[in-house]
Amino acid sequence: MTETSLADAGLGTFERYLSLWVALAIFAGLILGWMVPDLFQALAALEIASVNLPVAVLIWAMVFPMMVGVDFAALSHIGDRPKGIVITLVVNWLIKPFSMAALGVLFFQFVFADLIPADDALAYLAGVILLGAAPCTAMVFVWSNLTRGDATYTLVQVSVNDVVMVFAFAPIVALLLGVSNITVPWGTLVLSVVLYVALPLGAGLVVRRSLMKRGGEPAVDRFKDKMRPASVIGLLLTVVLLFGFQGKVILAQPLVIVLIAIPLLIQSYGIFFLAYGAARLWKVPFNVAAPCALIGTSNFFELAVAVAISLFGLGSGAALATVVGVLVEVPVMLSLVAFANRTRGWFPS
Repeated sequence: MTETSLADAGLGTFERYLSLWVALAIFAGLILGWMVPDLFQALAALEIASVNLPVAVLIWAMVFPMMVGVDFAALSHIGDRPKGIVITLVVNWLIKPFSMAALGVLFFQFVFADLIPADDALAYLAGVILLGAAPCTAMVFVWSNLTRGDATYTLVQVSVNDVVMVFAFAPIVALLLGVSNITVPWGTLVLSVVLYVALPLGAGLVVRRSLMKRGGEPAVDRFKDKMRPASVIGLLLTVVLLFGFQGKVILAQPLVIVLIAIPLLIQSYGIFFLAYGAARLWKVPFNVAAPCALIGTSNFFELAVAVAISLFGLGSGAALATVVGVLVEVPVMLSLVAFANRTRGWFPS
């Protein structure tokens, strides 16, 4: 995939090299955590009702611009070409969270049992469960563009996902954590969903309506472009905070990043090929098939990071696992975009 095609599709310099920036933020967090540990302890103490205030501000900086892009008017087109919507909903909500939990149990509690302490294994399992239950809401527009997907239909799919997420995320996470013998603080979980999904979604709707009245869709696009740096900076600063707290654990066990990444990689490629294969068998057009498979593969990692911090703390293994999801996201998705484009001829035009 060429630099020009990435830029034309809306994948700017920051997004193109997101994994590199995340890696640099990880390094910065490790160094700062070792050099100024008192600063990180002070930031951790800025907390109200299990919500860390600095992290909450950073997460909103990440999430809010994405929510402005959600168009609830697109829900009126939910009945148009329903096959893509069916695949998206089944994969995202009936398969993906449970397959991720199963892979987490398999690897962290059995395959890697001799390499990871039992308490850490449960924490990493909680993190990957949060990732598996949070389908993508923003970057999927970029992946759709890179495959020349139907932009309107992608918007419908994302809007439907966001509505389902408001009601389904907390119960699914609570169920999977409970089955995995991980204590679920229900109040904190519901508060996290309200704080990081419902409220940004409502605020995004208000801002979108205002922008549409003043300048239509171009005004919305300009607003999102202006907010994009804040979104990326929020993500990178969150990573710095997480790894500042995790520094001692990671430096003592550097292999842990690789161990967490393995089930995440298997999940990502497995979910993509499941959705992509279903779309091919059902003869879904390529410009719908590719986005619906990519939506299921990509994660709303901003939400997963925020909820992991709220439920388990900045220094938790669960928070670490969600950040590893950020690290692997872009290279995995770009490889799948390239595969989809090479196999365009498998689908009806």
